[in-house]
Amino acid sequence: MIPEGYTTVTPWIVTKDTAAVIDFITEAFDAEELSRVEVDGVIGHAEARIGDAVVMLFDSPLPVETPALLRLFVADADEVVRRAVQAGAVVVTEPTELFWGDKVGRVRDPLGNIWWIQQRLTDLTPEQIATRAEDPKYAEAMTYVQSSLATALPA
Repeated sequence: MIPEGYTTVTPWIVTKDTAAVIDFITEAFDAEELSRVEVDGVIGHAEARIGDAVVMLFDSPLPVETPALLRLFVADADEVVRRAVQAGAVVVTEPTELFWGDKVGRVRDPLGNIWWIQQRLTDLTPEQIATRAEDPKYAEAMTYVQSSLATALPA
């Protein structure tokens, strides 16, 4: 049974500075910190709610960090990207309308996590999506979105 307030899948964000990630998501995405277990300055477990989702976080005991890649559905992608930048993020992908009816932007937070900021602009039928996928405007937008991520992550 899934506990009240959780979803079937819960992402983990594991970094060297969980407190900084919590500060960032609170400022950028209106996250609500739910819990934090800290011993000797190390966060062993924390939880935060962003919208209707819970993310788990902890300070990494591993010698290598793997950035989290997270998608966040929002009502206004441009505004959320602006707020994320104001909170310390760097734009990876400017908000761009894509053929399936969503606007997608991406930011890298100060700890290296990549956030897909996604806004549903319109609901389309499969036929409309197929037609838009052939439109050069959307093909160019998709090329930009795909290529922008390649430079966002360390080699």
